[in-house]
Amino acid sequence: MRIRTAVVILVVLAMLALSACGGAGSKTVKIAILAPLSGDVATFGQSTRDGAMLAIEEWNAKGGVDGKTIEVVVEDSQCSAEAAVSAANKVIDQDGVKFIIGEVCSSASIPISQIAAAKGVLQITPTSTNPTVTVNEDGTTKETVFRACFIDPFQGLVGAKFAIDTLGAKTAAVFLDQGNDYVRGLAEVFIKEFEAAGGEVLVQETYTGDDQDFSAILTKVKDANPDVLYLPDYYNTINLIAGQAQEKGITSVLMGGDGWDSADLDTSVVEGGYFTNHFSPDDTRPIVQDFVSKYEAKYGARPDALAALAYDAATILLQSMDQADSVDPAEVAAAMASGTFPVVSGEITYDALHNPVKAAVMLKVEGGQIIYTETVAP
Repeated sequence: MRIRTAVVILVVLAMLALSACGGAGSKTVKIAILAPLSGDVATFGQSTRDGAMLAIEEWNAKGGVDGKTIEVVVEDSQCSAEAAVSAANKVIDQDGVKFIIGEVCSSASIPISQIAAAKGVLQITPTSTNPTVTVNEDGTTKETVFRACFIDPFQGLVGAKFAIDTLGAKTAAVFLDQGNDYVRGLAEVFIKEFEAAGGEVLVQETYTGDDQDFSAILTKVKDANPDVLYLPDYYNTINLIAGQAQEKGITSVLMGGDGWDSADLDTSVVEGGYFTNHFSPDDTRPIVQDFVSKYEAKYGARPDALAALAYDAATILLQSMDQADSVDPAEVAAAMASGTFPVVSGEITYDALHNPVKAAVMLKVEGGQIIYTETVAP
């Protein structure tokens, strides 16, 4: 009798565990949002969280997905590899999460992707542009890892082509943080494509993420006087470098990537500069204006690209679940890989490496405002 009772208890406990993890008998499915909610790029994480939550709340309002209510687990992964690994292991092993939206920074998304791939968890990063996020060291694709943004090579290519074709630049200077996967990826491709198109890189300098004084390398730019100064870093570092460049009287046109996109970008020091991005709230497409209106109504602010891409990432994930009629990560990944998704940042399909095929936008800082310039198709 005691043996039978023990067996019944074990079965009940197993069923409860399965339910807690969002299994077949569960009425909920758990999705984790991993983003930097503290630290130097906290605005990125806050926008990411808010954009993803907006999409998830919309789906819950219409009944959830696959007959299940979506339960959200949010963790501060700090744009740090160490914190991201800790957060990913926590949500997977303790919370029973099988789906992750995040991280923001490539340096954090790469280690998360390794964990997700090993544990059969589906990860979709809204904004991590480094190619290795979705690719193993042997060049094969991580089957359950995707992104909602375009990758560094495309962003670097667009920047280089715009500098030469639109700005008429013949010379450039490039600064990069050698220890930052995102920054290094954009810079290396920009240099390659700029030189391939006939341009000359007069100054190429590295710095570290802890540096505060850039006067020595900026003096080299002042002496070389290049047409453009390419700064593919996050807004907090851009504010420092551009401010010091302004103090030195450097007149090169500043250019960068989507890391500039923040309400905390100091537009006064990057006036006249350009940066590649995934989204503009000035885009007149109805899907964009509908998203902008809903975001403003809920959060009282205009959405940035981080918010738009997180909204897209959540939408792609939930549409894939709906299409697969399943919350099994492998089945959802298969639906995602073969699907077409008309989202805010453009209609998305996936290539063999799980990178979106879509367009980029070029934005200009003018009069303290961010102005849409043009859309560049792949």
